[in-house]
Amino acid sequence: MSKYNVNNTTVSNLISWIHAGEIAIPEIQRPFVWKASKVRDLIDSLYNDYPVGYIITWQNPETRLKDGSISRGKKILIDGQQRVTALMAAVAGMEVVDDDYRKKRIMIAFNPIDEKFEVQNPAITKDVRWIPDISTVFSQGFDQFGFMATYCQANPEITMNELNQVIQRLQKINYNSIGIIELSHSLDIETVTEIFIRINSAGVVLSQADFAMSKIASNDMYEGTLIRKTIDYFSNLMKNPGVYNNIVTNDSDFAALPRFQKLKWLKEYHSSVYEPGYTDVLRVAFTYKFRRGKLSDLVSLLSGRDFEARVNREEIAEASFKKLEEAVMDFVDDTNFKRFIMIVKSTGVIHKSLIRSQNALNFAYALFLLLREKGVNGPEINHIVRKWLVFSLLTGRYSGSPESWFEYDIKRFDTHEDPKRYLEQIEAGELSDAYWNHVLVTRLDSSVKSSPYFNLFVMAQIVNKDQAFLSKSITVQHLIEERGDVHHLFPKKYLQKNGFNNRAQYNQIGNYVFTEQVVNLAIKDQSPKDYLGLVKEQCQTGNLKIGEIVDFEELRTNLAMNCVPDSIFSMTAEDYPAFLEERRRMMAQKIKEYYRRL
Repeated sequence: MSKYNVNNTTVSNLISWIHAGEIAIPEIQRPFVWKASKVRDLIDSLYNDYPVGYIITWQNPETRLKDGSISRGKKILIDGQQRVTALMAAVAGMEVVDDDYRKKRIMIAFNPIDEKFEVQNPAITKDVRWIPDISTVFSQGFDQFGFMATYCQANPEITMNELNQVIQRLQKINYNSIGIIELSHSLDIETVTEIFIRINSAGVVLSQADFAMSKIASNDMYEGTLIRKTIDYFSNLMKNPGVYNNIVTNDSDFAALPRFQKLKWLKEYHSSVYEPGYTDVLRVAFTYKFRRGKLSDLVSLLSGRDFEARVNREEIAEASFKKLEEAVMDFVDDTNFKRFIMIVKSTGVIHKSLIRSQNALNFAYALFLLLREKGVNGPEINHIVRKWLVFSLLTGRYSGSPESWFEYDIKRFDTHEDPKRYLEQIEAGELSDAYWNHVLVTRLDSSVKSSPYFNLFVMAQIVNKDQAFLSKSITVQHLIEERGDVHHLFPKKYLQKNGFNNRAQYNQIGNYVFTEQVVNLAIKDQSPKDYLGLVKEQCQTGNLKIGEIVDFEELRTNLAMNCVPDSIFSMTAEDYPAFLEERRRMMAQKIKEYYRRL
C-alpha cells in the first residue's frame, strides 16, 4: 500500500473543504504568527502564478465502531497551516487571532493599474486607485460590472476592458493549483514525523505534542476542540494573564462553559518558577493519567488503538478522550497547581532561572497528581515530590530524551505499595557516598554559571536563609529576588593579572558567590588575603570598609554558610587551584545536607 498520494486542487476547493470540515486545521483558533506582509507576498505569488509549495495532510486512522462498521477519520493538515490560514484570511475574509487573542482582519489591498498588492493602511483606503480589501472581489455578492464602472469613472487612465482582464486574473487565484501530499492512515506517528522533517525545507521540527494537539482538536465527537482550547488558553494565560478579557470577548461560547471558569484564577496569577506550555500540559496529563511516557502513544490511543490486537476501536478512543479530559482538568485546577508550586518553592526554587530542566518540573507535577489520586496523605506527598524533584536535578534523570524515564518512574510509583519506600530504594542505589564525595564534586568543576549543580548549591543557601558573602542582613534570596548577580571570590581581573587568562579558569562556579554590588565594588581587584585582611581589621576597629560585619565569629559564620574555607584569609593567586578543590568539596557537602533535610 502506498504511503502517500500526490494530488492537486484549487484554492477554492481547499477553502470549501475546510469550511465543510473535511480537512481539520487546528491552528485556525490559535494565534496567527505570519506578518501581514508575508500574507501579501503569498497572494502576489498566486497572482503571478508562482509555486507556493505543497501542503501535507494526514488521514486519521480508520476506527472500528461498536456495531462493527468502519469509520474513516478526518484529514489533518500537518504542514501548510499558516499558508492556508493566510488564504482564508485574505481571500475568504476570515478573521484571525493575534498573540493577545484578539480577532482581527488581515486585509490585502490591490492596485489594478499597477497590478500591485499591499497590506491595507489608512493612506490606501483614501486612494481611489486601490481596492482596499481583495476579499470583496472573491465574495459571492460581488457586482463586477458595477464595480468596474465606478472604478473607471474614478480612474480614467484604465479602460473597462483593461480592468476586466486584471480583475479576471485576480479572481483566477481561486482556481490556482495547490499541491497536496496526502499521507496514508496506515502510517504511524513516528513515520509521519520523519516524512515531515525531510520534506520541510526549513527543517522545522514537528513535535509529537503538535501531532497530539492536532489530533485532539480534530475530534468533535468527544469534545476534542474544548480540550484543546482548555490546554491552549491555560498555557497562554499562564504566560500572559492580560489576554483573559480578550478570550472572554472573542470566544464567548467557550467562556460561558464551566471549564473556562476553572481557568479564571489565572487572570490574577503569575508563577515565577513554572510556566507550562501546551507541550508540558500534555506531557504531565498523559504521564499522570495514562501511566505512559511516549506522546506518540497518546496519538495512537486517541485514535482508538488496541495495542494488543493491533486494531483501532472507537470505544478505546472514547475512553482515551475522557481520561485525557480528566487529566487536563486536574492539571489546570488552581488548588493542585498552587500547592505544587508551594512544594517547588520549598526546595529553594524561587525563580525559574534556578531550574533549567522543565521536564524535572513536569514529572514532579505528574507525580504530585498521581500521589493525590492514590490518596497518599498531604505531608508525605510534599516530602516525596520535594525529594524526587531535587533527586532528578542531582542525577540529570530527565535531561535529553525523557520519555522512557517518565514511563519507567510513573509506573513504579503507581504499582509500588509504598511510594516513599520506592524513593528510598532509588536513593540508596544512585546517591551513595561515592556520589556525594566524588561524582558531585567533579560535576562542580565547571565554568557554566547556569550549571544545575551550582543552582542546587544556591537552592540550599535559600532554604538555609544564608546571608550573601560578607553581608550582615542581606540574604542570597534577597539578591536573587532583586535580580542580583554572582561575583568572584578571587576577582577576575586579579586572576588575569596573575596568569589565569582562560574564562574556564576564572569563571569556575567554585569561584562564584552571591555578593551585594557595594561589597563587590569595595573588593575591587584585590587578592582574598588583602580584602579579607581589611574585613578582619574592621572587626577590630569597627570602621567599615567592606560590608557591615564587625565581629570575627560572625565573619567566620558568613564564610561557612557560603562554603568559603577559612584558609582563604591567607590566599593569593598561587593558592587558587587548591582553593577551588576545597570549596567544591564544601559545596557538595552542603548540597548533601540540604537534600537529606528535604
